[in-house]
Amino acid sequence: MRLYRYVGPAELMGGPAGAAMVSPAAFERWIARADASEPFTYVVDRHGYLLLAPRQCEHVACAGGSRVRGAGEVTFARDADGWFVRTVSNQSTGYCPDVTSWPAVAAAFERAALRHPGRFSDELTFRRCPGCTELNVVKDGDFACTYCGTALPARWNVDRG
Repeated sequence: MRLYRYVGPAELMGGPAGAAMVSPAAFERWIARADASEPFTYVVDRHGYLLLAPRQCEHVACAGGSRVRGAGEVTFARDADGWFVRTVSNQSTGYCPDVTSWPAVAAAFERAALRHPGRFSDELTFRRCPGCTELNVVKDGDFACTYCGTALPARWNVDRG
């Protein structure tokens, strides 16, 4: 599985790392201290563990500056069977993970014993313009650069490093 390198601004790289959900018990301890009504920042680290932080935390800080297997935002809910993932996205403009990162994200949820929707609830398609090199979010299937109009590639190309 691909490891995504941070591609955002260097000034956002500081801050405390996210909490690793190395087991179902780790998640239970963490969520008991969190405001579960809010979305959270998440990353999946290189070892496949889910790291969680408050939504205001930058993904790169949550990851401790490391490469990740996935990143985005997540909300949780609880029912009679326990905690589950209510919504999950790949919305991280710092890592710009491709939608193909889903298997790594799903595996991290499963490792923490969190039921999930089986796919991203909200999918973002990131591309780097081959003309002006700006990062783009593809909207409504329009693979044209927002900044210069150049055609964007069909395949993920964000990480130039």
